[in-house]
Amino acid sequence: MKYWVGIEGLFARFFAWLRGRMPNERQRLLVITIVAGGLCGLSAVAFHVSCFRLYTLLIDRATAAPGHAWIWLTILTPALGGLIAGLGLQYWVPAAAGSGIPQVKAAYTFRFGAITLKETVGKFVLCALQLGSGASLGLEGPTVQICAGVSSFLARFARFSPVNCRRMASVGMSAGIAAAFNAPIAAVTFTLEELIGSLDQTMLSGVIVAAALAAVVEHSILGSNPIFQVPRLQTYTLAKASSLVWYVLLGLLAAIVSVAFTDSLLWLRAWFKRLNKVPKWVQPGIGGAATGSFAVVAILLLHLNGIAGDPYKTLTQALLGNLPVTAMAVLCVLKLAATVTSYSSGGAGGIFAPALFMGGMLGGAVGYLDVTVFHHPADSIGAFAVVGMGAVFAGIVRAPMTSVLIIFEMTGGYGLILPLMIANMSAFALARHWRHTPVYEALLEQDGIYLDRRHKPHDPGGQSAVPVEEMHAVDVISQPAP
Repeated sequence: MKYWVGIEGLFARFFAWLRGRMPNERQRLLVITIVAGGLCGLSAVAFHVSCFRLYTLLIDRATAAPGHAWIWLTILTPALGGLIAGLGLQYWVPAAAGSGIPQVKAAYTFRFGAITLKETVGKFVLCALQLGSGASLGLEGPTVQICAGVSSFLARFARFSPVNCRRMASVGMSAGIAAAFNAPIAAVTFTLEELIGSLDQTMLSGVIVAAALAAVVEHSILGSNPIFQVPRLQTYTLAKASSLVWYVLLGLLAAIVSVAFTDSLLWLRAWFKRLNKVPKWVQPGIGGAATGSFAVVAILLLHLNGIAGDPYKTLTQALLGNLPVTAMAVLCVLKLAATVTSYSSGGAGGIFAPALFMGGMLGGAVGYLDVTVFHHPADSIGAFAVVGMGAVFAGIVRAPMTSVLIIFEMTGGYGLILPLMIANMSAFALARHWRHTPVYEALLEQDGIYLDRRHKPHDPGGQSAVPVEEMHAVDVISQPAP
């Protein structure tokens, strides 16, 4: 506590000095945006390192246990992690549950982007614990909420107007995506598509600056691809035009997988909400045990994991074309089931990484059709896996521009522009036709929060009606979680 008081005093002196030098809030906004970009990058690095250390300490050690002990440990470790996270979510910080993207969208819409320090710290701690213990969830969504919390903290400490506090929320989201994927361009488009929805010159410039700075910080500390290792010598191209027929099929299958995932997620989540006989803090443990069971099946049948814990190592093998078609098909189904149970039971973690994993496995499986039927080179399997990642991402998240750019920046697959556009837009259009409401909005509506006031106005906790003068008086330490 003594150290925190010292840090708080340091921030207070800095902001007092800044207000003295820059009485114009617009000028201060640029400075704080730069500070936020750097701090968000550092926060993302700390979160990612914590997750990977816990992967090694918990779930990786469980799956490598000798004899038959690994089976029970692989089931019990995610279950125990889910129980501990459930206790924290129930009695400490309920707002840390879920992906993080819906929470940021709700804060942006109803609370001028306000995300409390308690929510930010809780998201960091509980997500790292649950992911490290083997939950089939991603760290990208939580990174966004953590970074949005950092930028919100700075905005409140700087006593920005509500309009600029909201702008700082977009800065945090952009920095979080950029740091998570080392993809600053995709971070900007995702923030525009998913949060802002319109062009605000001041907001856009802040988003670009923060995304670039966060990516630079992450790149400097963790390397060019902090979480996703694809050999730079690997090139992905459209070798034969006849392969396009399979890319069209991939777009259709990606839409089916996307809708199946979203519908299953919402259905099981609603079922857990009605499960009143089981305490809410126990439910993430049930999801963890189910996830561990799916991981055991994958290891017994395929000698591969990717279901519980870090999915990117197994996904990299698919991108290199090193996995058999049956393995990729089975892993796609198991990952869908494991992610649905992990998330729907009340877990804390995102769906970006699972979406990319399912897409990579689906695409690789379709790539085998291209090789078998048209006798194309086996290298095309990896290309199909890359396109599949973007297609399923587009179908689930409904951010078509981001789904193309993020694949380019992550894999360098610029030779796949045409297949990516065909598969991604097909998956996006079909998924939107079959299920009109995107997954993040559907999750919020399931909780009674409607971002579109024309449908059903909702004021969670009365915070959307906080007067401007009260927003300035919010205590950045003790503000209650939303």
